[in-house]
Amino acid sequence: MAILEVHNIEKHFGPTRVLEDISFDLEQGQALAIIGSSGSGKTTLLRCLNFLETPDKGTISVLGNVIFDAADPATQRESEVRKKRLHFGLVFQSFNLFPQYTALENVTLAVKLLAKERPDFKANKKQIYEQIEAHGMELLSDIGLANRASHYPHQLSGGQQQRVAIARALALKPDILCFDEPTSALDPELTGEVLRVIRGLAEQKTTMIIVTHEMAFARDVADQVIFMDSGVIVEQGPARRVIEHPAQERTRQFLSRYAENA
Repeated sequence: MAILEVHNIEKHFGPTRVLEDISFDLEQGQALAIIGSSGSGKTTLLRCLNFLETPDKGTISVLGNVIFDAADPATQRESEVRKKRLHFGLVFQSFNLFPQYTALENVTLAVKLLAKERPDFKANKKQIYEQIEAHGMELLSDIGLANRASHYPHQLSGGQQQRVAIARALALKPDILCFDEPTSALDPELTGEVLRVIRGLAEQKTTMIIVTHEMAFARDVADQVIFMDSGVIVEQGPARRVIEHPAQERTRQFLSRYAENA
C-alpha cells in the first residue's frame, strides 16, 4: 500500500490555476524527485501537502487514511490541520532557523512544545526533555554536527544551517520528509554536503519528496521522478528513465534547456 496518495489536486490563486489535476502515489521508503522550471507549481504542491496552502479540489491520503478532502470541510478544521502537518516534515529553501537558539535548541524546540501536550508531562518533564535532547544530539551526530550543537545559526555556514534544518524536520519523526530545493540558497561548494545528507537518508529508505534542480542527483538518488510544467504533471516514472530517456517532448525540451544552462 502506498504511504501517500494524492488524487486530482487543484490550486487556484484568483483566476490563475497553479495546480491542475495532480495525482501520484508514493511507496514507503521511496524517494520522489519533482523537477520543472520556476513557476511550474512544484513549491505550491509541497505547500499543499504540508497544508501551508489549502487545495481547491482533490484528496490527500496517508497510510490509507484520507487526511484532506476538498469536498469535506471536516478535514479542513485548523485543529485537524495542525495534527496532519505532523505527517510531513518540510525543509525550506532558506534555512529558517531561529537565530536566538543554538543548533540543538532549533532541532528540539518543536518536539518540546508538542511534549507539553502529553498527559504525563508535568510529572516527567525533566526525563522527557532529557530524552528529547538526547535524540536531538543523535540527529546532529548523524549529520556530522555533534560538535556544533551549542553554536548559534550565525556561527554556522549555510550548509551547516541547512543540515540543522534537516535534523529539525527529522526530529518530529514525519512519515514523509519534503525538501523544497534545499540547495538553492547555498554556494556551490556547500551544496555537496547537503546532498550527501539527503543521499544518506535515501540509502536508509527514508520516504522523501525532493523538489530539486540537481538533475544528476535526482537521477542517481530518486526512485521516481515527476516533471511538472505550467501546473500539470507532464511525465512521471522511474528516475533514470525520465531523465535519460523522457517520453514527452516537453520533458525533453526542459532537460535540453537545463543541460545547456548548467
